[in-house]
Amino acid sequence: MNILITGASRGIGKAIAKALDGEIFVTARQENLLKEYKNYCVCDLALEYEKLGKYIEQNKIDILINNAGEYIYSPIENIEKNALSHIVKTNLEAPLYLISKAIPHMKEKKWGRIINIGSISGVMGEANASLYSATKAGLIGATRALGLELAEYGITVNTINPGWVDTDLGNESINDSEFSKTEIIDSIPQRRFVHPSEIAGMVKYLISEDAKGVTGQSINLCAGLSVGY
Repeated sequence: MNILITGASRGIGKAIAKALDGEIFVTARQENLLKEYKNYCVCDLALEYEKLGKYIEQNKIDILINNAGEYIYSPIENIEKNALSHIVKTNLEAPLYLISKAIPHMKEKKWGRIINIGSISGVMGEANASLYSATKAGLIGATRALGLELAEYGITVNTINPGWVDTDLGNESINDSEFSKTEIIDSIPQRRFVHPSEIAGMVKYLISEDAKGVTGQSINLCAGLSVGY
């Protein structure tokens, strides 16, 4: 199986790439962080996702994992037009475009797996992160629609929605927040951050034949954050 993971240079994407078996293809913006992989494509999804679309077509990708994403923490009135365009392209426009390029091969094969890494913020909403929440909610909506559209071809489409994850990006985003890490952990029912390996494990299940009946789903992997406090 040919598997492509976007945003695989660190964090969740890297954990997924290391956990899966098959021919692994990865992409990210920094080449120096990709050189440990045999197959990689340097790409900034906000600027050149068409380049990655061609890479997907050339390598006949069977499993596409849309993991790359951008996060902006800011009151809506302070958002600049360039930031709006950047996050929409990275978090929503690019994943949908990449899916469109992967689908013809999957349809021909009558089998495929598409997994989007969303966010609990796309399920619940997050104050001062409206653009992030909106793009991740859009990804969930697209997942439902594509699950229906592609079901007859043996292609499944699902979204995993992490809560707070113990990655560099997750910890860096605390600096933008008005809350401390202790306060954030206190708001999580399990009183902990999710580990990237947990998300990788869910991905591994969703691409397996055991999960062939799971499609169009939005799965919250958030240590109970979506349930309430």
